[in-house]
Amino acid sequence: MTTAPQQPVERPTLTLVKDNAPAAVEGTVVEHQGTEPTRPAWLTAVYDHARDHRLYAPQIGRGYAHLARRWFHAHRDYWPQQIATAEAGLAAAVTSDAQNKARHLLEQHRANYRHHRRIHSLKAGGWSVTTLVGAGAGTLFGGALFDIGLGLAALGLGAWQGRRTASQETARAPQALLGLAEPPPSIDDDYLQQAINSIGFPGKVRVLDVQPGADDTSTTIFDLPTGVPVEAVKKKIVALAAALGRDVSMIDLNKAGAEGRASLWMTSRDPFGSPRPSPLLTMTGTLDAFGKGIPVAWNKRGAPVVLPVSNSSFVIAGMTRSGKGVGAANLIAGAAMDPRINLRIVAGKENGEWDAYAKAGVAATYFKPSPERLLALLKALIADMGRRNRDLGKWSKSKVTADTITSIGGLELLVIDEVATYTRPGKRLRDEILEALIELSAVAAGAGILLVLITQYPEVDVLPQALAMNCGTRWAMRVDNATQSNAVLGGSASSSGRDASKFDPPLPGLGWLVNPFAGVTDKARSFDLDEDERGEISELMKRAAALRDEAGRLVGQWDDPIEAALLSATGLSSAAGGPASNGVPGRAAHQVTPEQRQQAEAMRGALAAMDELGRDVAQTQEMADLIGGSLTGPELGDLLRDGGAGVTVKIEIPGRTGRVNGYRRADIQDALDFLSGA
Repeated sequence: MTTAPQQPVERPTLTLVKDNAPAAVEGTVVEHQGTEPTRPAWLTAVYDHARDHRLYAPQIGRGYAHLARRWFHAHRDYWPQQIATAEAGLAAAVTSDAQNKARHLLEQHRANYRHHRRIHSLKAGGWSVTTLVGAGAGTLFGGALFDIGLGLAALGLGAWQGRRTASQETARAPQALLGLAEPPPSIDDDYLQQAINSIGFPGKVRVLDVQPGADDTSTTIFDLPTGVPVEAVKKKIVALAAALGRDVSMIDLNKAGAEGRASLWMTSRDPFGSPRPSPLLTMTGTLDAFGKGIPVAWNKRGAPVVLPVSNSSFVIAGMTRSGKGVGAANLIAGAAMDPRINLRIVAGKENGEWDAYAKAGVAATYFKPSPERLLALLKALIADMGRRNRDLGKWSKSKVTADTITSIGGLELLVIDEVATYTRPGKRLRDEILEALIELSAVAAGAGILLVLITQYPEVDVLPQALAMNCGTRWAMRVDNATQSNAVLGGSASSSGRDASKFDPPLPGLGWLVNPFAGVTDKARSFDLDEDERGEISELMKRAAALRDEAGRLVGQWDDPIEAALLSATGLSSAAGGPASNGVPGRAAHQVTPEQRQQAEAMRGALAAMDELGRDVAQTQEMADLIGGSLTGPELGDLLRDGGAGVTVKIEIPGRTGRVNGYRRADIQDALDFLSGA
């Protein structure tokens, strides 16, 4: 604080005497008789100056804390961020050449970071030793005056570093009246005003409160220039981050009550730099996905993003290796933990990414690419929507509520992975499938039927606006360009700063997440959930199966009108992924007799025996020997014949003379496929 020069003060004439002492001459000060020692004039001046400028312990402590922060910041510099960027580049590299370059850059950054820390520590250590030696020698040999000077220098250094700016001193009085925290030196009116003015909003800014947080974070409440709403500044959030010297991931701006009053959260480190495990892995009991929602990601401030499965459908988009599969896995695995949700999973590829849901008996419907079956499923859901709306009308309800979910048959959650497999131009039944999807997305949410559409091609041809905009929850991870980003987030999203093609660095699972029902429109990174290496989804599905078994909602424990409609239309069942739980529809288990099950097991054993023999032909006896148990050659032959493989035929076995009676692999495989309904 700056003060005007003080005028000399004329002190009154003092007469200090002892009892029974001779009268003192007026104007003369005799020897001081109190216990307080006299101070030299220069020390009195220092004391008065310190008192006037309020150089007290908190300010000195704040000053040394500021010095410590500066030391740690210089020690780290920006190397951790550069290393995180290089790690993300290595993870995103596809070709071996790109991987080698990214790995070399990462190793170089790490080596440079080690060198920087070593040099910084040596310099700091050298100055520290020099200071300590000098101070120690002065203390031992310099006398009392040196000691006093050294102490005052130490106090002065802390006080100088902990001083406030003029604008902060001016703001202290109203803050004290309101009981608000005092701003630290780095956040003041001038600092914010310069940033706000530089992005196109002239006028005065007034800081009201600064609240320091953990891990180098702070929240600043301030008034914007007159007439400037918070929403206008949020549209320039990227420019504001640059003006504040931060990445856009390091700031968060929200309205603080009034339209012109803002709450600015800031951090000095990347909040998305390190992955976090899914909270689902440690949760116990049933999850209320409808009322409380599913934790799928975390936001800039580190808080979980919880999405309810209740009012809106979902679109999750991103290019290959952007992390959209992990984001979707958090949502779908969480939904599996709520037995009231009927999972219908339609895979877009032939791999086993979704098999875990079927093997546990959790997926009410699961099949791999088949446009004909998808269209039949959509028609079944549209028909069931009519039944659900009629039931809601009987109960005088306009939409599904918590107390009507069970009565109406549970929530329907249809997951379509790689939706472009069915909706890209030229795909079979594309127009019919799109028409059914648009109808469901527009009017089925109130009846408890929701969609989860996943795609790596977020284009208008794949996701028409009528479909994408009917999905209230949209999560855009890394895409190629702003056009693709807008196809997911909306036509003006990129001009408002929400552009999923400009993540820097492009971390897996990081995306722009919009959910008006959860009050989310910001960056979020999905929690880590791995199946291929750690088998975490399989473990979660075991727990989900136990919850559903207790509730009587495992596949086969309840009457499923959707699968009944699919069975009626196609003659095949995809409940729990079909007979083999692999996404291949087949005859429903209740349609297969005990004899047919025994025949199918014999055929699978015969095929396994041929695999062990290393040939596509075999005799019944040698196959029976390899199958083991009490099965004989003639018994195996009867089972194969009755199951549809026919009678033995003449075959040639390598190493044997002439032809013998046996079976060909193709005949047994055809019979097994027919018996399974394929």
